[in-house]
Order: sequence, then structure tokens, then C-alpha cells
Amino acid sequence: MSYVAVKGGAEAIAEAARALELLRAAGGGPPLDPKQIEHQLHFLHGRVMSEGGLADPRLVSLAVKQALGDPLEAALYLRAYRSTRPRLGETAPLDTERIRLVRRISAAFKDVPGGQMLGATPDYLHRLFRFELLDEEDGALERILAGWLAERPNAVPASTAPKILDRLRAEGLVPPLEPRAERAFDITREPLVFPVPRSAALAIMARGETGGLLALAYSNMRGYGDIHPTVGELRVGYLPVELPHPLTGEPIEVGEVLVTECEIVAMFAAEDDGPPRFTVGYGACLGHNEVKAIAMAVLDRAMSAAAAAGGPKNPSEDPDFVLLHVDGIESQGFCIHYKMPHYVTFQSDLDRLRAARSKAGVELRT
Repeated sequence: MSYVAVKGGAEAIAEAARALELLRAAGGGPPLDPKQIEHQLHFLHGRVMSEGGLADPRLVSLAVKQALGDPLEAALYLRAYRSTRPRLGETAPLDTERIRLVRRISAAFKDVPGGQMLGATPDYLHRLFRFELLDEEDGALERILAGWLAERPNAVPASTAPKILDRLRAEGLVPPLEPRAERAFDITREPLVFPVPRSAALAIMARGETGGLLALAYSNMRGYGDIHPTVGELRVGYLPVELPHPLTGEPIEVGEVLVTECEIVAMFAAEDDGPPRFTVGYGACLGHNEVKAIAMAVLDRAMSAAAAAGGPKNPSEDPDFVLLHVDGIESQGFCIHYKMPHYVTFQSDLDRLRAARSKAGVELRT
């Protein structure tokens, strides 16, 4: 592919950057504070954190602000920054049963150990405009917070709860947990050579673009596949992160990250070495992003089922197709590159078309 230099390009690019700043400033008013982005744009913040693959709420807010709210552009800032940071250590596998829950539901059971926890969700709302939000008064958010705390002076803090599907595992109705590999596949340092281990597939989808994952999972749900999921458990909360102490080597908690985790139950299947049991799919990602976690779990199950059946029959079951097309940064980059100068290649296409028309006896117009 050929490109040509554009004279005066540096000055034009500098002015384009100034015009971008003008877009941000044109509305007037105070600049957005990072905390406002983190809390008032909660779901956008979670999506960018997940797709950027960096659990730093302050930098996620900065990325959203700098990208003027474009989630893919914001995720690109995060990945670019992450690539410049040294790796100081690695955590041991984290136990998601220790998530400090803020939301936890099951569509498979009405009553579950620890209870259903609806938490903060728009799932049960009518999608009607609240026009009063167009002109909120100063102090409105402080009054909301004060009212909530006044009504719940003895509120119990978020807690952990046992995994719901462990009950089915104890009965042998779903497969046991797979043994942990000695080391998970590192998609940031190791090339993808198919077939890839399941840890690689989950890691790629955890950073994947939410819309891309949803589109492929939806195609499977609609019939271009065979996964009809029931959400066994969906949990959102803060997962403790432990690192080995630099002197003793003992694991110590260094913080926590907001995560979303989902286990789906799919149709049961007969096995060569035992009786029929339900199949399971798994998804987990940074931030509060429930649609992404569910779509991940559907695709995880679809690709696993295809591997067991001897090969995929639909795109959503094919790891090569799914894993190479769900990364929003890569797909955005390839799409954006078409805006770059392609003068040489297009002039070549024009010359060949004119020659072909001339050979066919078509009169050229001027």
C-alpha cells in the first residue's frame, strides 16, 4: 500500500488539534472533573476501563475527557499508556467469590444463598425521559446522597456471597471447574497462534469492544448457533487484588477493582464419560458492564461447544473469527486508516479503469 506526503501537513494537523480543543470548549461552563466522569457517567466509565484493559479510575476519566466521550478513542489512550509502563509483578489467580458485591442476581433461581441483590440498574425502569435533568440545580446531587444516607442510617455494607452454580456442581448437574493452568496466556506479550487456550480467548474478550461481542453473541442467540442461555449468576462488585509482599513473599491486599462476572447455564449435553449435565459459559471484565459479561459467556460456551463437536458451523462458534474481530482498538484502527491519503493506489485504480473503458470502446468524457 502506498502513501504520499502532503505539503503543509504539520501546520494543518496542529490546527486540527486546536479545532478539537475548540469543540470541547465551545459549550462554555466549567471543565469536567474526573470524579464527575467516574460517577455521573458510570457505565461509560466502566466500558472504557474494560476495553482499555487498565484499572485506573482516574486515568479512565482522563481518557474519556480527552477523547470527548468517544469510548474507542478513550480505550486507545489507556492501552497506549499501559504499553509504556513497566511490569513490576503479577498477582496469583484472584478468587471472585471474594467480590464485595454491589449487585448480584440469578435468572435461574428465585431464592439463592445470600439473596438476590438488585443494586443499581436501569433494567426495571420505563425508558422515559426525565426532563428535570436538563436543568438540575446546584446541590441536587448532594441532596440525593444525603437523603439516601438519612433513610438508611444502619445500612449493611456490601458483602460477599457463595457462588450459585456451586450448588449445581455439588449435584453433578454442571461440569466441575477446570483445573487452573500454571500460567494464564498473556495476550499483551504472546502472539496468537490458533488454536489458543481458553485463558487467551477470555482475555481477548475481556478487552473486546462491547458492541462487537454483543453482535456476535446476538447472532448465536437468534439461531446462527445453538446457545440458549440462562443467567445462572451475574455479579458486580469490588474484587480484592493481592500481590506478594516484597520481603516475605506472602500475599497482601493492595487494593480492589470494580469487575462484572457472569456464569450462564446452557442446554444439557450427554458426555462420553458420564451422565448428561448442563453446560456452562463464563465471562468477566473490568468495570460495570453487564451486557459485555453476558455476551462473553455466550461466546465462551459457543466456542467450547464447537470445539467439542469437531468444528464450528457458524461465525460465533469459530475462535479464529471471534477473537480476531472483537477488539475495538484494532478494528477502529483499520477503519480509520482508510481516511489517510491513498492517492497513489487510487490513481492506479483510475488509470486501469480508464484503460479498460478505452479498450472496450467507451468514449472518455472531459
